[in-house]
Amino acid sequence: MGQLDGRVAVITAGSTGIGFGIAQAFVAEGATVVLGNRSEEKGAHALARLNAGDRAKFKKTDALVRDEVDALIDYTVQTCGRIDILVNCAGGSDGWAMIDSLSDEAWDKGMVWNCTSAFWATRHALKFMMAQKYGRILNIASIEGKLASKVAVSHYITGKHAMIGLTKATAVEYAQMGITANAICPGPIETELMKDAGAQVAEASGITYEQFGPHRFAQAPVPSLLPAILMDLKAFRKKAKKLMAAAEGTPMEAVYNGQQLAYKISMNSM
Repeated sequence: MGQLDGRVAVITAGSTGIGFGIAQAFVAEGATVVLGNRSEEKGAHALARLNAGDRAKFKKTDALVRDEVDALIDYTVQTCGRIDILVNCAGGSDGWAMIDSLSDEAWDKGMVWNCTSAFWATRHALKFMMAQKYGRILNIASIEGKLASKVAVSHYITGKHAMIGLTKATAVEYAQMGITANAICPGPIETELMKDAGAQVAEASGITYEQFGPHRFAQAPVPSLLPAILMDLKAFRKKAKKLMAAAEGTPMEAVYNGQQLAYKISMNSM
């Protein structure tokens, strides 16, 4: 018996990188997963790698388009009958430049990519979660949402800060309805996107990729990091219950620095 037997999870940007790592962990724990991604080729490859039969599905989704995000949620409910877990994993930026040179287009896209898309998915998923009085929303933010350590990515940094704000607001508003909102803030992880975009950001910043990327933090790759996330969540649940009891149910935030993960815990913890 897995921790997620019978649960249905939808993961934006779920075919590669962190999103795919989460999908692997969820499937291993018994969940059915629905992956959203812009590339049908990557979606098919992800399903083949998961090898989970009917417990893994894919829908072509551009996280920057509201109608497609809504359609992903609708598809999940139509094909699986419910949605228990939403993982907002889509995020990134382009058009990198220092603030004095950053274009309106790059700024606006960064906000949509890193926060507004998560808002769209959360808003639509909540309608179903409220009806079933159960829901778990997990936002993949970034350590850059807690601080700012890089140049030429102000739109990414601001978007991730906003995502954490959205997480806190969601946790406060829906804690009494059996719905929780949590944020994970990873440090640099060498995903496919990091290898591509990171090299370009480094060049725009006037540094090397080795100075910019995961090597600077000696972070573990995705496959070995995700089991640690699940393990840490188990331990953190116990600590969260004590925190919540001490606070008499007031939503609280706690940071586990060992894995550079931040969790937003509301009354009904995961």
